Amino acid sequence: MHLQRISAFSESGRGGNPAGVVLADSLPDDATMQAVAAEVGYSETVFAAPGADAWRVRYFSPLAEVPFCGHATIALGAALAGRDGDGTYALQLNQARIQVQAWHEDGQVLAALQSPPTRSQAPDPGLFAAAMDLFDLGPAELDPRLPPTLMHAGADHLLLALRDRRRLARMTYSLEAGRRLMQDAGLTTIALVVAETPRSFHARNAFAIGGVFEDPATGAAAAALGGALRDLGWPHGGAVEILQGHDMGAPSRLHVSIGPGSGESVRVSGATHRIDAG
Repeated sequence: MHLQRISAFSESGRGGNPAGVVLADSLPDDATMQAVAAEVGYSETVFAAPGADAWRVRYFSPLAEVPFCGHATIALGAALAGRDGDGTYALQLNQARIQVQAWHEDGQVLAALQSPPTRSQAPDPGLFAAAMDLFDLGPAELDPRLPPTLMHAGADHLLLALRDRRRLARMTYSLEAGRRLMQDAGLTTIALVVAETPRSFHARNAFAIGGVFEDPATGAAAAALGGALRDLGWPHGGAVEILQGHDMGAPSRLHVSIGPGSGESVRVSGATHRIDAG
């Protein structure tokens, strides 16, 4: 196995969310992939092997396999562009088939993923109450324009929209309590966002289920947010930009393109930079 470390959704050549990328002739067994992900220690490590008409792809956090990871898919796109050149690559996940496009531009590698289909709905009241308690939030701190939403684009995420950017900067929670809540509810992240404008968002994503307090950039949640904004009739104008990781010192920028069709795939793109060659 050849391990690469690539940061996805970086801003001006720094920050972003690091992912491990393993390109192999065939996928290792589950125990080996889990052990490698735990040793790498990033929120996700992606494993990919060539198939007849698509790359077979699986994602592992330090604690468990996850069905889909956006930033690791962007990092995978950069690795494939480095291996085989700019282009669009078909990816077969455990539960969906998607694609990633990668290209060189102005001395860096950019990539864009097409998410699995999206869907959204109001969360169970018990889940909503538990999440509010986890982050010590009161009803007055929520943005009434964006109701709490259970959103999906290959994995489930809970959206809580806040009124105040300063409150978002103070996000804190118990990692163990968050892990239990997310495990019981089948959540991959809980996304706290602030809408600076209808097309510009600040976000923080709790990822306790993966043993990580917070992701500096979360492509899967960005795709799910795009689908949820479409379902909610938000005036997104076909695209939004998400700034994430700034409160962690890892500035990240995610571009989300939202088509008109309900439930259709969402495109999430951003820049990458290589941490080392493995």
